[in-house]
Amino acid sequence: MTDREAVLTGGCQCGAIRFAAYAQPIRVGLCHCRMCQKAVGAPFISLALIRSPDFAWTRGTPAVYRSSTIAEREFCGACGTPLSYREVGGKLAEITTGSFDRPDLVVPTYAVGAESQLEWVSHIGELPGKTTAENIGEEKLSKIVSHQHADRDT
Repeated sequence: MTDREAVLTGGCQCGAIRFAAYAQPIRVGLCHCRMCQKAVGAPFISLALIRSPDFAWTRGTPAVYRSSTIAEREFCGACGTPLSYREVGGKLAEITTGSFDRPDLVVPTYAVGAESQLEWVSHIGELPGKTTAENIGEEKLSKIVSHQHADRDT
């Protein structure tokens, strides 16, 4: 795949795993099912569906957890970042949108797993918001040394 131009790139928090998508996602959605909630430790997961031939790991090999008889979830074995959901033997990869370098370019258009959607999720947009600096203060923020990998290939 190295001769193809990546349309989207991404990776884990520590940079041990990097990936490239060589075509736009088929679709992007949210899943509220209980298994996805547990897999990411959050009320829902956001996934970009990409055909396997249009996707490649470009650095490192993710660890794999078989979460059910039909599904595997890939994650960074070093930092724990959830990276994908795949049907065993399937021809599609569903990549966590937060692991893309530009998550703003992979916007959800549908949701599934409504039976497990937490009631308060529908009110997220109504919550008051603050920037990180407003939340912890400029002085404390200026002293933080991040160990997170940059949102680009290095």
